[in-house]
Amino acid sequence: MTREPPHQSTEPVTPPDSAPLKAKLVVVSGPDFGRELALTVGRYFVGKSPRCSLVLEDQAVSSTHLSLEVLAHSVRVTDNASTNGSYCDGRRFTSLELVPPALLKIGRTELQLLPADALGAPLAPSTATSFGPLVGKSLAMRQLFALLERASSSDSDVLITGETGVGKELCARALHQRSGRHDGPFEVLDFAGLPSELAESELYGHSKGAFTGAAEPRVGAFERARGGTVFLDGLAELPLELQPRLLRVLEAREVKRVGEAGYRKVDVRVISATHRDLRALVREGRFRADLMYRLGALELKVPALRERTEDLPLLVDALLAQRRQDPTVLSAATRQLLLAHDWPGNVRELRNVVDRALGLGGLDALPPGARVPPGARGPVDPDTAFGVAKGAMVDAFERDYLLALLERHQGNVSRAADAAELRRSHLQKLLKKHGLDAARFRSRPG
Repeated sequence: MTREPPHQSTEPVTPPDSAPLKAKLVVVSGPDFGRELALTVGRYFVGKSPRCSLVLEDQAVSSTHLSLEVLAHSVRVTDNASTNGSYCDGRRFTSLELVPPALLKIGRTELQLLPADALGAPLAPSTATSFGPLVGKSLAMRQLFALLERASSSDSDVLITGETGVGKELCARALHQRSGRHDGPFEVLDFAGLPSELAESELYGHSKGAFTGAAEPRVGAFERARGGTVFLDGLAELPLELQPRLLRVLEAREVKRVGEAGYRKVDVRVISATHRDLRALVREGRFRADLMYRLGALELKVPALRERTEDLPLLVDALLAQRRQDPTVLSAATRQLLLAHDWPGNVRELRNVVDRALGLGGLDALPPGARVPPGARGPVDPDTAFGVAKGAMVDAFERDYLLALLERHQGNVSRAADAAELRRSHLQKLLKKHGLDAARFRSRPG
């Protein structure tokens, strides 16, 4: 039985001399998109009841679905015995304490718990779960897709930020393909690793004899990209002395080749990307503020993989589909281990891990049930001791790996040990630990 909320209760729950948390609850998707509830110390209710602090029209939400108790430094969120349950970052909960930012889902509604001073109105997330080769069903990715959909219909310059390996170039290519310039060229210039003395020539081109070694004239990236898009990757590595000239190119859309006196008009869209904090570089005097603002007419941040772990199954299946592999090629235990990793290398690291797993071959050679130890299936059980849960997943991964390794090398333990960079004696111990007989694989057809 759900509790009926008091009318706009603000019952104090912390001593008056404490520094209370100030936050806000924002509806970021669902029928009530855009509604907000300011939160300070007290208790609040969310649901369909007109007496709730935040009233929702979502029919999948219960009358008093959630209660929120704002404490000094956190918010206690409790599911009020709702019909459809409450979820935080993809996991169902009964009661938990949160510190902003956090994402909640009830019914068809997604709510973001944010600091009270968070700027900007929420962007309605896209209903799509992909944009070109980018895939994701998380709120962060659907908000990114909404921005990309908006940007694809304009010709504004775009700055893409995000950690190494999140897919910034894929994002740029997808934006180009969905834009009105999709029939034009997509030129990539990566400043990372490019000698500073060559950067100007690579950007704008040079005339014959402009400098030692310039035996022939060269067309720069901006001219090669006429009618299309130039993608400036590793933007933060652009030498400071070249930044004023790039700013002029962006404003006038004309370039001057090294060694020439005249300017040439160029019709290009500029998309740039960096994994570094440009604002910090501006404060340090290593990047021009006016250039940053000019390049970032629209700034898109690609979220790190650890910020959207609910997308992992979708990403793994997409990677397998690209390689024409059936999703069942990876067992439930291996997928669980993938979910447990924090992926510092992001999607690039995930792709490499999947490729290595496929390179071993034979992951579906035996019945899937034979590869998954008891208790290793399904979501992690928080009631299980950490060491026990981790040990079960590691054991499952070891078994998957060994089965694939033996399959690949047809039961030849010496070759398998060399390929795995293990001592033969260590590999034999692992095989014994998991009850695996290499001889079983020697009679299998190659």
